[in-house]
Amino acid sequence: MAGPDDAAGLSRAIGSAAFVLALRERGVRDTAVLRAMEQVPREHFAPAPLREHARRDIALPLPQGQTMTAPSVAAAMLGALDMRPGVRVLEIGTGSGYVTALLVRLGAGHVRSLERYPGLARAARERLGVNLNDATVEAADGLGPDSAERHSFDRILVNGGVAALPPHLPAALKPGGRLVMGLWSGRGCRLVTIARDGEAPPARLEGPALRLGPMTPGRGRVS
Repeated sequence: MAGPDDAAGLSRAIGSAAFVLALRERGVRDTAVLRAMEQVPREHFAPAPLREHARRDIALPLPQGQTMTAPSVAAAMLGALDMRPGVRVLEIGTGSGYVTALLVRLGAGHVRSLERYPGLARAARERLGVNLNDATVEAADGLGPDSAERHSFDRILVNGGVAALPPHLPAALKPGGRLVMGLWSGRGCRLVTIARDGEAPPARLEGPALRLGPMTPGRGRVS
């Protein structure tokens, strides 16, 4: 006879399967991303009063006016990032830490995640727990020129939309690297991928429209 723990585990498994199926129906096709989203429980990273909505494809509000990106949007960005095992990742905009955990699950060798609000950074570190063996979460201005100073990365992910591409970010890409972000224009916010092939100038690829909140430069004044 199954006990309460078995029933809870079965319920979580059914919920995860339904969550992934819903994402497939919304056009998410990257199997590695879908597998990571099945394995990393979004409700663990959602604010407690909103956990019942964590498996819906909607953005969720976070403290300091920030948002937890809708799963289909996060999936589109992670798919464009084209993760490979062992890559070194710079993530700008930690938020809840959910996408950080997905990057780790997708095989990142290390994730350096920058969050402008110290309170959000602390909460994300607590949620990530043992995953911090593969990630560091820092309170810092991710859009400032110091964010990638003296560092280079295989992948850079900006979890939000910006009005202009900060020039220091493509410069921090290693040969073969990719930068994924939302870029605002008169047509709204669109997915943009910057791909660096060897020593050639980075190529810019424009993708679909995304529902992304704006990224704000500078350190947050509220802890």
